[in-house]
Amino acid sequence: MKLTSPAFSEGGKIPSKFTCEGENINPELQISGVPSGAKTLVLIMDDPDVPEFVRKERMYDHWVVFNLYPTTTKILENSQPLGVPGKNTRGTLDYVGPCPPDREHRYFFKLYALDIELSLSRGSTKAEVEAAMEKHIVSQTQLMGRYEKHQK
Repeated sequence: MKLTSPAFSEGGKIPSKFTCEGENINPELQISGVPSGAKTLVLIMDDPDVPEFVRKERMYDHWVVFNLYPTTTKILENSQPLGVPGKNTRGTLDYVGPCPPDREHRYFFKLYALDIELSLSRGSTKAEVEAAMEKHIVSQTQLMGRYEKHQK
């Protein structure tokens, strides 16, 4: 399974258009190689480089979407994919773009293929989604991009 974006390459810089300094919209994502037995997909975007003074757990969840169709091959720029939106750290159900407070951070777009449909409600947290999909992941991949705010 593979997750790519025409907006940035693996380990590359996320264009500011997709951040708090730009339009704060999601980049296009392209999905390929989903196993034939997959029932649903889960997409999670998070930032593990958050300083402790901002969040004690040092993690920020930017985007959570579950129960995506396994036939999904593309998530268009500035779109809410056809799936069930989960809650991000801000408490909303939408994509929240990178906005690091201190230095360059890494942003992980994680894609999971599951052998079940998750029976969770809209607005479930990343922790709830991760707990529900445990032992049901048939394939996973990720795309990592980096971003640092422009100095004023």
